[in-house]
Amino acid sequence: MPAVGHKPENRRQLLVKVLWTSIWMVYLSAPVSDLWSGGHSGPALALGALGLASFVGAYVALIFFRHTGSPLRVHTGLGVLMLLALVLALALGSQWLVLFVYCSVAAGAVLPRRRASWVIPASVAVLVVLGLHIDGTADLWPALFIPALLGGFAMAGVRQMIRTTRELREARAAVADLAASQERLRLARDLHDLLGHSLSLITLKSELAGRMLPGEPEAAAAQVADIERVSRQALVDVREAVSDYRRPTLRVELASAATALGAAGISSRLPETSAIPDDLHPDQESALAWALREACTNVVRHSAGTRCSVALTEQADETLCLSVTDDGRGADAPRGNGLTGLGERLALADGALETGPGVRGGFQLRAVVPARPRTSGARETAQDVA
Repeated sequence: MPAVGHKPENRRQLLVKVLWTSIWMVYLSAPVSDLWSGGHSGPALALGALGLASFVGAYVALIFFRHTGSPLRVHTGLGVLMLLALVLALALGSQWLVLFVYCSVAAGAVLPRRRASWVIPASVAVLVVLGLHIDGTADLWPALFIPALLGGFAMAGVRQMIRTTRELREARAAVADLAASQERLRLARDLHDLLGHSLSLITLKSELAGRMLPGEPEAAAAQVADIERVSRQALVDVREAVSDYRRPTLRVELASAATALGAAGISSRLPETSAIPDDLHPDQESALAWALREACTNVVRHSAGTRCSVALTEQADETLCLSVTDDGRGADAPRGNGLTGLGERLALADGALETGPGVRGGFQLRAVVPARPRTSGARETAQDVA
Protein backbone atom coordinates (compact mmCIF):
# COMPACT_ATOMS: atom_id res chain seq x y z
CA MET A 1 0.00 0.00 0.00
CA PRO A 2 1.41 3.46 -0.89
CA ALA A 3 2.38 5.62 2.05
CA VAL A 4 0.11 8.58 2.81
CA GLY A 5 1.60 11.76 1.39
CA HIS A 6 4.07 9.88 -0.86
CA LYS A 7 4.06 9.98 -4.64
CA PRO A 8 2.74 6.68 -6.09
CA GLU A 9 5.57 4.47 -7.36
CA ASN A 10 3.56 2.41 -9.86
CA ARG A 11 0.13 2.10 -11.47
CA ARG A 12 -1.24 -0.15 -8.75
CA GLN A 13 -0.30 2.30 -6.01
CA LEU A 14 -1.80 5.13 -8.05
CA LEU A 15 -5.09 3.22 -8.39
CA VAL A 16 -5.20 2.41 -4.68
CA LYS A 17 -4.52 6.01 -3.78
CA VAL A 18 -7.15 7.36 -6.18
CA LEU A 19 -9.77 4.98 -4.75
CA TRP A 20 -8.79 5.83 -1.19
CA THR A 21 -8.99 9.58 -1.89
CA SER A 22 -12.26 9.21 -3.80
CA ILE A 23 -13.98 7.86 -0.69
CA TRP A 24 -13.76 11.28 0.92
CA MET A 25 -15.09 13.11 -2.15
CA VAL A 26 -18.63 12.07 -1.26
CA TYR A 27 -18.73 14.97 1.21
CA LEU A 28 -18.41 17.43 -1.67
CA SER A 29 -22.03 16.71 -2.59
CA ALA A 30 -23.18 19.47 -0.22
CA PRO A 31 -21.23 22.40 -1.77
CA VAL A 32 -21.81 21.06 -5.30
CA SER A 33 -25.57 20.87 -4.63
CA ASP A 34 -25.43 24.38 -3.20
CA LEU A 35 -23.86 25.68 -6.41
CA TRP A 36 -26.23 23.66 -8.59
CA SER A 37 -29.34 24.88 -6.81
CA GLY A 38 -28.90 28.38 -8.27
CA GLY A 39 -29.46 30.23 -5.01
CA HIS A 40 -26.41 32.48 -5.49
CA SER A 41 -25.69 35.44 -7.72
CA GLY A 42 -23.42 35.18 -10.72
CA PRO A 43 -20.28 36.49 -8.97
CA ALA A 44 -20.94 34.31 -5.94
CA LEU A 45 -21.42 31.27 -8.18
CA ALA A 46 -18.14 31.99 -9.99
CA LEU A 47 -16.37 32.52 -6.66
CA GLY A 48 -17.76 29.26 -5.34
CA ALA A 49 -16.81 27.21 -8.41
CA LEU A 50 -13.30 28.66 -8.54
CA GLY A 51 -12.80 28.27 -4.79
CA LEU A 52 -14.04 24.68 -4.79
CA ALA A 53 -11.78 23.74 -7.72
CA SER A 54 -8.82 25.39 -5.99
CA PHE A 55 -9.60 23.60 -2.73
CA VAL A 56 -9.86 20.17 -4.38
CA GLY A 57 -6.66 20.76 -6.35
CA ALA A 58 -4.73 21.82 -3.25
CA TYR A 59 -6.12 18.89 -1.24
CA VAL A 60 -5.23 16.28 -3.88
CA ALA A 61 -1.75 17.74 -4.38
CA LEU A 62 -1.15 17.73 -0.63
CA ILE A 63 -2.33 14.15 -0.16
CA PHE A 64 -0.56 12.74 -3.21
CA PHE A 65 2.74 14.62 -3.26
CA ARG A 66 3.41 15.78 0.29
CA HIS A 67 6.68 13.80 0.46
CA THR A 68 8.15 15.67 -2.52
CA GLY A 69 7.78 19.08 -0.88
CA SER A 70 9.55 20.84 1.96
CA PRO A 71 7.89 21.17 5.40
CA LEU A 72 7.27 24.85 4.64
CA ARG A 73 5.37 23.97 1.47
CA VAL A 74 3.38 21.35 3.36
CA HIS A 75 2.34 23.81 6.06
CA THR A 76 1.62 26.45 3.41
CA GLY A 77 -0.61 24.01 1.53
CA LEU A 78 -2.48 23.11 4.69
CA GLY A 79 -2.87 26.81 5.52
CA VAL A 80 -4.31 27.44 2.04
CA LEU A 81 -6.89 24.70 2.62
CA MET A 82 -7.90 26.24 5.96
CA LEU A 83 -8.17 29.72 4.44
CA LEU A 84 -10.23 28.57 1.46
CA ALA A 85 -12.58 26.63 3.74
CA LEU A 86 -13.01 29.66 6.00
CA VAL A 87 -13.65 32.15 3.15
CA LEU A 88 -16.03 29.88 1.24
CA ALA A 89 -18.05 28.99 4.36
CA LEU A 90 -18.40 32.66 5.39
CA ALA A 91 -19.27 33.75 1.85
CA LEU A 92 -21.60 30.95 0.74
CA GLY A 93 -23.15 29.50 3.88
CA SER A 94 -23.27 26.43 6.11
CA GLN A 95 -23.25 23.95 3.20
CA TRP A 96 -19.54 24.75 2.79
CA LEU A 97 -18.56 23.90 6.35
CA VAL A 98 -17.92 20.37 5.12
CA LEU A 99 -14.60 21.59 3.71
CA PHE A 100 -13.24 21.58 7.26
CA VAL A 101 -13.60 17.79 7.24
CA TYR A 102 -11.06 17.74 4.42
CA CYS A 103 -8.79 20.09 6.38
CA SER A 104 -8.90 17.72 9.34
CA VAL A 105 -8.20 14.66 7.18
CA ALA A 106 -5.35 16.45 5.37
CA ALA A 107 -3.80 17.44 8.73
CA GLY A 108 -3.88 13.80 9.84
CA ALA A 109 -2.36 12.68 6.54
CA VAL A 110 0.56 15.09 6.19
CA LEU A 111 1.55 16.25 9.66
CA PRO A 112 3.64 14.39 12.24
CA ARG A 113 1.57 12.65 14.88
CA ARG A 114 2.24 15.13 17.70
CA ARG A 115 1.50 18.15 15.53
CA ALA A 116 -1.60 16.56 14.06
CA SER A 117 -2.90 15.80 17.56
CA TRP A 118 -3.54 19.50 18.17
CA VAL A 119 -4.12 20.75 14.60
CA ILE A 120 -7.05 18.35 14.10
CA PRO A 121 -8.95 19.48 17.24
CA ALA A 122 -8.17 23.11 16.34
CA SER A 123 -9.65 22.63 12.87
CA VAL A 124 -12.75 20.99 14.38
CA ALA A 125 -13.07 23.84 16.89
CA VAL A 126 -13.03 26.39 14.05
CA LEU A 127 -15.68 24.31 12.30
CA VAL A 128 -17.95 24.36 15.37
CA VAL A 129 -17.48 28.07 16.11
CA LEU A 130 -18.02 29.06 12.48
CA GLY A 131 -21.02 26.76 12.17
CA LEU A 132 -22.71 28.26 15.24
CA HIS A 133 -21.96 31.74 13.89
CA ILE A 134 -23.44 31.05 10.45
CA ASP A 135 -26.43 28.98 11.53
CA GLY A 136 -26.97 28.51 15.26
CA THR A 137 -29.65 25.91 14.65
CA ALA A 138 -27.47 23.68 12.40
CA ASP A 139 -27.02 20.11 13.61
CA LEU A 140 -23.22 20.00 13.37
CA TRP A 141 -22.50 17.10 15.69
CA PRO A 142 -23.43 14.01 13.68
CA ALA A 143 -23.04 15.58 10.24
CA LEU A 144 -19.66 17.34 10.51
CA PHE A 145 -18.13 17.31 13.99
CA ILE A 146 -17.80 13.52 14.31
CA PRO A 147 -16.55 12.91 10.70
CA ALA A 148 -14.02 15.73 11.01
CA LEU A 149 -12.67 14.60 14.37
CA LEU A 150 -12.68 10.86 13.74
CA GLY A 151 -11.61 11.20 10.10
CA GLY A 152 -8.57 13.28 11.02
CA PHE A 153 -7.37 10.94 13.75
CA ALA A 154 -8.17 7.89 11.64
CA MET A 155 -5.99 9.21 8.81
CA ALA A 156 -3.22 9.95 11.31
CA GLY A 157 -3.51 6.36 12.55
CA VAL A 158 -3.43 4.95 9.01
CA ARG A 159 -0.34 7.02 8.23
CA GLN A 160 1.40 5.77 11.37
CA MET A 161 0.40 2.17 10.61
CA ILE A 162 1.79 2.36 7.07
CA ARG A 163 4.99 3.93 8.35
CA THR A 164 5.38 1.20 10.97
CA THR A 165 4.75 -1.48 8.34
CA ARG A 166 7.44 -0.03 6.11
CA GLU A 167 9.89 0.14 9.00
CA LEU A 168 9.15 -3.49 9.84
CA ARG A 169 9.78 -4.53 6.24
CA GLU A 170 13.05 -2.62 6.19
CA ALA A 171 14.04 -4.15 9.53
CA ARG A 172 13.21 -7.64 8.27
CA ALA A 173 15.31 -7.03 5.15
CA ALA A 174 18.16 -5.74 7.30
CA VAL A 175 17.96 -8.80 9.55
CA ALA A 176 18.00 -11.07 6.49
CA ASP A 177 21.05 -9.27 5.09
CA LEU A 178 22.77 -9.47 8.46
CA ALA A 179 22.02 -13.19 8.74
CA ALA A 180 23.38 -13.79 5.23
CA SER A 181 26.48 -11.77 6.05
CA GLN A 182 27.06 -13.69 9.27
CA GLU A 183 26.63 -16.98 7.43
CA ARG A 184 29.18 -15.93 4.82
CA LEU A 185 31.59 -14.97 7.59
CA ARG A 186 31.00 -18.33 9.27
CA LEU A 187 31.76 -20.19 6.07
CA ALA A 188 34.86 -18.10 5.45
CA ARG A 189 36.03 -18.73 9.02
CA ASP A 190 35.36 -22.47 8.74
CA LEU A 191 37.19 -22.74 5.44
CA HIS A 192 40.12 -20.80 6.85
CA ASP A 193 40.28 -23.06 9.89
CA LEU A 194 39.93 -26.20 7.77
CA LEU A 195 42.30 -25.32 4.95
CA GLY A 196 44.85 -23.06 6.61
CA HIS A 197 46.75 -25.82 8.38
CA SER A 198 46.30 -28.35 5.55
CA LEU A 199 47.55 -26.03 2.83
CA SER A 200 50.51 -24.94 4.97
CA LEU A 201 51.40 -28.59 5.54
CA ILE A 202 51.04 -29.40 1.82
CA THR A 203 53.31 -26.48 0.93
CA LEU A 204 55.94 -27.53 3.47
CA LYS A 205 55.96 -31.17 2.35
CA SER A 206 56.08 -30.14 -1.30
CA GLU A 207 59.23 -28.10 -0.60
CA LEU A 208 60.75 -31.04 1.28
CA ALA A 209 59.95 -33.46 -1.55
CA GLY A 210 61.49 -31.04 -4.04
CA ARG A 211 64.72 -30.82 -2.04
CA MET A 212 64.92 -34.60 -1.64
CA LEU A 213 64.77 -35.21 -5.38
CA PRO A 214 66.67 -36.76 -7.06
CA GLY A 215 69.00 -37.81 -4.26
CA GLU A 216 66.44 -39.38 -1.90
CA PRO A 217 63.60 -40.72 -4.05
CA GLU A 218 62.13 -42.97 -1.36
CA ALA A 219 61.91 -40.17 1.21
CA ALA A 220 60.44 -37.88 -1.46
CA ALA A 221 57.82 -40.50 -2.31
CA ALA A 222 56.87 -40.70 1.38
CA GLN A 223 56.38 -36.92 1.43
CA VAL A 224 54.23 -37.09 -1.72
CA ALA A 225 52.11 -39.80 -0.08
CA ASP A 226 51.63 -37.54 2.95
CA ILE A 227 50.63 -34.70 0.60
CA GLU A 228 47.99 -36.93 -1.00
CA ARG A 229 46.62 -37.97 2.40
CA VAL A 230 46.43 -34.40 3.70
CA SER A 231 44.81 -33.11 0.50
CA ARG A 232 42.18 -35.87 0.55
CA GLN A 233 41.32 -35.07 4.15
CA ALA A 234 41.10 -31.37 3.32
CA LEU A 235 38.71 -32.19 0.46
CA VAL A 236 36.49 -34.20 2.83
CA ASP A 237 36.49 -31.35 5.37
CA VAL A 238 35.52 -28.80 2.71
CA ARG A 239 32.66 -31.00 1.43
CA GLU A 240 31.29 -31.37 4.95
CA ALA A 241 31.49 -27.64 5.58
CA VAL A 242 29.80 -26.77 2.28
CA SER A 243 27.06 -29.37 2.74
CA ASP A 244 26.22 -27.91 6.16
CA TYR A 245 26.19 -24.45 4.63
CA ARG A 246 23.82 -25.48 1.83
CA ARG A 247 21.42 -27.46 4.02
CA PRO A 248 18.06 -25.64 4.28
CA THR A 249 16.06 -25.44 7.51
CA LEU A 250 12.33 -25.53 8.11
CA ARG A 251 12.32 -22.19 9.93
CA VAL A 252 13.95 -20.40 7.01
CA GLU A 253 11.75 -22.14 4.44
CA LEU A 254 8.55 -21.31 6.37
CA ALA A 255 9.49 -17.63 6.32
CA SER A 256 10.39 -17.84 2.62
CA ALA A 257 7.11 -19.62 1.85
CA ALA A 258 5.10 -16.89 3.58
CA THR A 259 6.91 -14.23 1.56
CA ALA A 260 6.60 -16.06 -1.77
CA LEU A 261 2.91 -16.91 -1.35
CA GLY A 262 2.08 -13.41 -0.19
CA ALA A 263 3.91 -11.84 -3.14
CA ALA A 264 1.90 -14.08 -5.49
CA GLY A 265 -1.38 -12.98 -3.92
CA ILE A 266 -2.06 -16.42 -2.42
CA SER A 267 -3.47 -16.47 1.11
CA SER A 268 -1.56 -18.92 3.28
CA ARG A 269 -1.91 -20.73 6.58
CA LEU A 270 1.46 -21.84 7.93
CA PRO A 271 2.42 -23.70 11.12
CA GLU A 272 4.29 -22.00 13.94
CA THR A 273 7.99 -22.73 14.23
CA SER A 274 7.25 -24.24 17.66
CA ALA A 275 5.73 -27.21 15.80
CA ILE A 276 9.22 -28.25 14.67
CA PRO A 277 10.60 -30.90 17.08
CA ASP A 278 13.78 -29.80 18.81
CA ASP A 279 15.40 -33.22 18.35
CA LEU A 280 14.64 -33.53 14.64
CA HIS A 281 17.75 -34.79 12.85
CA PRO A 282 19.27 -32.28 10.39
CA ASP A 283 18.92 -34.79 7.54
CA GLN A 284 15.18 -35.19 8.13
CA GLU A 285 14.70 -31.45 8.60
CA SER A 286 16.63 -30.74 5.41
CA ALA A 287 14.45 -33.19 3.46
CA LEU A 288 11.25 -31.55 4.77
CA ALA A 289 12.64 -28.09 4.02
CA TRP A 290 13.34 -29.12 0.42
CA ALA A 291 9.81 -30.53 0.23
CA LEU A 292 8.29 -27.29 1.48
CA ARG A 293 10.37 -25.24 -0.98
CA GLU A 294 9.41 -27.43 -3.95
CA ALA A 295 5.73 -27.55 -2.96
CA CYS A 296 5.40 -23.78 -2.53
CA THR A 297 7.24 -23.16 -5.78
CA ASN A 298 4.75 -25.42 -7.58
CA VAL A 299 1.80 -23.67 -5.91
CA VAL A 300 3.04 -20.26 -7.05
CA ARG A 301 3.98 -21.30 -10.58
CA HIS A 302 1.50 -23.96 -11.59
CA SER A 303 -1.54 -24.25 -9.30
CA ALA A 304 -3.46 -21.07 -10.26
CA GLY A 305 -4.92 -21.29 -6.75
CA THR A 306 -5.81 -18.60 -4.24
CA ARG A 307 -5.21 -20.44 -0.95
CA CYS A 308 -2.45 -22.65 0.37
CA SER A 309 -2.37 -24.53 3.67
CA VAL A 310 0.78 -25.99 5.23
CA ALA A 311 0.64 -28.37 8.20
CA LEU A 312 3.38 -30.07 10.20
CA THR A 313 2.12 -32.90 12.40
CA GLU A 314 3.73 -35.70 14.39
CA GLN A 315 1.89 -38.97 13.71
CA ALA A 316 1.21 -41.99 15.87
CA ASP A 317 3.87 -44.10 14.13
CA GLU A 318 6.59 -41.63 15.25
CA THR A 319 6.84 -39.96 11.87
CA LEU A 320 6.64 -36.29 11.04
CA CYS A 321 4.34 -35.33 8.18
CA LEU A 322 4.56 -32.10 6.20
CA SER A 323 1.47 -31.51 4.06
CA VAL A 324 1.01 -28.68 1.56
CA THR A 325 -2.49 -28.30 0.09
CA ASP A 326 -3.78 -25.73 -2.41
CA ASP A 327 -7.16 -25.04 -4.02
CA GLY A 328 -5.81 -24.86 -7.55
CA ARG A 329 -6.44 -26.93 -10.64
CA GLY A 330 -4.57 -29.99 -9.39
CA ALA A 331 -1.94 -32.07 -11.15
CA ASP A 332 -2.40 -32.16 -14.92
CA ALA A 333 0.75 -34.13 -15.74
CA PRO A 334 2.90 -36.95 -14.30
CA ARG A 335 5.59 -36.13 -11.76
CA GLY A 336 8.26 -33.85 -13.12
CA ASN A 337 11.94 -33.78 -12.35
CA GLY A 338 11.38 -31.61 -9.28
CA LEU A 339 9.04 -34.04 -7.52
CA THR A 340 11.08 -37.03 -8.65
CA GLY A 341 14.25 -35.56 -7.17
CA LEU A 342 12.34 -34.63 -4.03
CA GLY A 343 11.17 -38.24 -3.63
CA GLU A 344 14.78 -39.39 -3.87
CA ARG A 345 15.86 -36.89 -1.22
CA LEU A 346 13.14 -38.09 1.14
CA ALA A 347 14.04 -41.72 0.51
CA LEU A 348 17.65 -41.01 1.50
CA ALA A 349 16.32 -39.47 4.73
CA ASP A 350 14.26 -42.63 5.45
CA GLY A 351 11.13 -40.79 4.35
CA ALA A 352 8.50 -40.94 1.63
CA LEU A 353 6.64 -38.61 -0.72
CA GLU A 354 2.92 -38.77 -1.49
CA THR A 355 1.11 -36.54 -3.99
CA GLY A 356 -2.46 -36.40 -5.19
CA PRO A 357 -5.71 -34.43 -5.07
CA GLY A 358 -6.68 -32.73 -1.83
CA VAL A 359 -9.78 -33.58 0.17
CA ARG A 360 -11.59 -30.54 -1.27
CA GLY A 361 -9.90 -30.58 -4.66
CA GLY A 362 -6.70 -28.89 -5.67
CA PHE A 363 -3.39 -30.61 -5.05
CA GLN A 364 -1.77 -32.02 -1.93
CA LEU A 365 1.84 -32.96 -1.26
CA ARG A 366 2.72 -35.03 1.81
CA ALA A 367 6.33 -35.56 2.90
CA VAL A 368 6.86 -38.03 5.75
CA VAL A 369 10.13 -38.58 7.66
CA PRO A 370 11.03 -40.24 11.00
CA ALA A 371 10.41 -37.88 13.89
CA ARG A 372 13.20 -39.32 16.08
CA PRO A 373 16.92 -38.93 15.39
CA ARG A 374 18.54 -41.66 13.34
CA THR A 375 21.28 -43.88 14.72
CA SER A 376 24.87 -42.86 14.21
CA GLY A 377 25.38 -45.66 11.69
CA ALA A 378 22.70 -44.40 9.32
CA ARG A 379 23.75 -43.49 5.86
CA GLU A 380 24.48 -39.91 4.87
CA THR A 381 22.30 -38.06 2.40
CA ALA A 382 23.38 -37.54 -1.16
CA GLN A 383 23.82 -33.88 -0.39
CA ASP A 384 26.32 -34.59 2.37
CA VAL A 385 28.60 -36.57 0.09
CA ALA A 386 28.11 -34.44 -3.04
